[in-house]
Amino acid sequence: MIAAPQPSSTLEEFRTQLRRHNLKATRQRLAVHEVMMELGHASADIVREQLESRGSKVTVASVYNILSQLADLRIYSRRLSATNKMFFDINTTHHIHLYDRENHTFRDIMDDELQSLVSAHMKRRKFRGYTIEDIDIQLIARPTGRKPKNA
Repeated sequence: MIAAPQPSSTLEEFRTQLRRHNLKATRQRLAVHEVMMELGHASADIVREQLESRGSKVTVASVYNILSQLADLRIYSRRLSATNKMFFDINTTHHIHLYDRENHTFRDIMDDELQSLVSAHMKRRKFRGYTIEDIDIQLIARPTGRKPKNA
């Protein structure tokens, strides 16, 4: 089942997260987060375009720096597209991603059963010289021309 982007926090919770990391809730950070709450997954270019359409003047470099800082703090997570463009994800809970390789978009798939099966299987596996820290499942797809059920 594909879920709509779910914001990981309200604006007030976001302010609390920033305070917890000794960061100020600047106008730019709040504006970037508001856009991300709407989009769910986005690159710095997409966020900047949204901000500009709302009358905010901000450089793509500033947006990228804000998004990267929030990802470093684990407020957001990172996703890399097939074109090596960095996307950011507001949903930091464990979930699966469906990556549309033609449109370069991400969608969240909430499938606890699949996550549990993969996690249980990987707990039994050993990789010499490595400790598994996390499991990140990304399904790579292309549109079939049929409209998705949950669109």
